[in-house]
Amino acid sequence: MVRALLVRGSLVGLLAGALASVVALLLGQAEIGQAVAFDDVRASAPQGPETFSRTVQSTLGLASGMLLFGLALGGLFALAYALAQGRLGRLGARGTAGVVALGGFVTIVLVPFAKYPANPPAAENAATIGARTGLYFLLLALSLCAAALAVQLGRALTARLDAWDATVVAALAYLTVIALAWAVLPPVEEVPADFPATVLWSFRLASFAVQATLWATLGLAFGTLTQLSLRSPRADLADTAAGRDSREG
Repeated sequence: MVRALLVRGSLVGLLAGALASVVALLLGQAEIGQAVAFDDVRASAPQGPETFSRTVQSTLGLASGMLLFGLALGGLFALAYALAQGRLGRLGARGTAGVVALGGFVTIVLVPFAKYPANPPAAENAATIGARTGLYFLLLALSLCAAALAVQLGRALTARLDAWDATVVAALAYLTVIALAWAVLPPVEEVPADFPATVLWSFRLASFAVQATLWATLGLAFGTLTQLSLRSPRADLADTAAGRDSREG
């Protein structure tokens, strides 16, 4: 069962990576080009020859990276679905996949991104990029831990409260932990003052759209395929026989 879910998750992850690479190519490449041009203008020394041209990096390199990332993310998504299956009340396969995708998007993408959003080339400071990366992954780890504790809290409260109230309390507990983490963790100011604001925000919106495409595809496609797989051949034969009997009668 788990093996079948992993195979399905990997295939869906490849699909998600392919769609995300198309979104990145359509929405983000113009901003990256403008950021690189801004960096070239500011550079005081001539740039050496590139190992791979920017055209290759923005097409083949982008697609390869997104496909590999989608493949890995799809496997992890399948494992998360296996853990959540049957533990979310009366939700079916599509509902469970949707909840897992939404929860993963919020905890893994939205929370860290809101505090430390992505920056295009030339908008990052080499002196602060290490600290920024560490703070980003620290917030990501805190978000995952807070989400796991919130799930456990919600399950524990279900015995005393109804499912809706338990979910609301657990969500508020998660948001409280995240708010405290945002207040404690320092901001990182690394964007040059003269960097074009429109390029910066367009790039960040494109990055957000790429992640949204990944997780939406995982939730919708994985849930749909899993729901279809639940229809056994016996059920199909029974439906066919029932239809034949009704026509003969």
